[in-house]
Amino acid sequence: MPESPIRKLVPYAEKAKANGKSVFHLNIGQPDIETPQVALDAVRNMDRKVIEYSHSAGFQSYRDNLSKYYKNAGLPVESEDIIITTGGSEALTFGFMSTCDLNDEIIIPEPFYANYNGFAVAAGLNVVPVTADIESGFALPPVEEIENKITSKTKAIVICNPGNPTGYLYSQEELEKLRDIVKKHDLFLFADEVYREFCYDGATPFSVLNLKGIENNVIMIDSVSKRYSMCGARIGAIVSKNKEVMAAALKFGQARLSPPTIDQIAAEAALKTPQSYFDDVLTEYVERRNIMVNGLNEIDGVFCPMPSGAFYCVAKFPVDNAEKFCQWLLEDFDYNGDTVMMAPASGFYSTEGLGQQEARIAYVLNQDALKKAVKCLEEALKVYPGRI
Repeated sequence: MPESPIRKLVPYAEKAKANGKSVFHLNIGQPDIETPQVALDAVRNMDRKVIEYSHSAGFQSYRDNLSKYYKNAGLPVESEDIIITTGGSEALTFGFMSTCDLNDEIIIPEPFYANYNGFAVAAGLNVVPVTADIESGFALPPVEEIENKITSKTKAIVICNPGNPTGYLYSQEELEKLRDIVKKHDLFLFADEVYREFCYDGATPFSVLNLKGIENNVIMIDSVSKRYSMCGARIGAIVSKNKEVMAAALKFGQARLSPPTIDQIAAEAALKTPQSYFDDVLTEYVERRNIMVNGLNEIDGVFCPMPSGAFYCVAKFPVDNAEKFCQWLLEDFDYNGDTVMMAPASGFYSTEGLGQQEARIAYVLNQDALKKAVKCLEEALKVYPGRI
């Protein structure tokens, strides 16, 4: 089982704090945005004598209301197309195990969310990467490169849109190219769309559920974690029109009995979150993105493409090794008592040796903290012994 590049440096951060340093956590997508009040109130005012199991697919009322949410977003989803899961992580694991056999292959553009590796290992699958490059902002690699990776063992293509760790937003044109490959080779197309609400500069997300002609090949993964800043409420969903896939996924759902009851109560209530909440959050994230990305690009030798969605970016640093740099920041550096924790990007690549000078940054802190974090990185690079 692979180690998480997001959490592997935690012991160094804990030691830095114990030594009196203040650590700006840019390593993990844990927003400081407040959870919607309607969700918190639903838990506080819960009127239940027993915290019972739900249906293995989740409460019917929640699935009905989630279907309405999707329809309002222009997605043709019925309640029977939804299984509620314990986070998006379980949704993807159920999806892999429902569609693939031992030692089958899944193609994923890299860099990708590092835990996809873990889900694949748990399901007995082999990840086949196709590399996107930082110079293009991590756009979809040429379809010829993707098609060249397809073998008799290939069962699926997996994407995250908008992307973690890159913040790249796939266009409708790019998704239609994937559709053509999926249709030609009869593959599944998994799309992790948990950051749908976070698209910037007038961009709008195009869901794989709106791709025509491959309805039975599409499996969408969703979660409440980021949308409502409810990472600790472990509620996700697997969504598909494919009845056989959903029947298989439900068997895995039955084996784990049910998704968590109290978390479902919070998630269902969160569907009543007013649009003003999302408007304010979006405005805030644009400001945070601009502070971080523009600030990074003003540092000599640093390059960071401007993301169009989510709340992550990948930056290339003028260092010998980004993992060493990230560890050094925690062990040996501070600027006015402050230092920064980032996630080395090599852990988001499946191809050995890639991402050695890159780090993923989650701009989930307040604007003042982000400005201080950028200043820390600027000062750190002036004295880092492994600068190149």
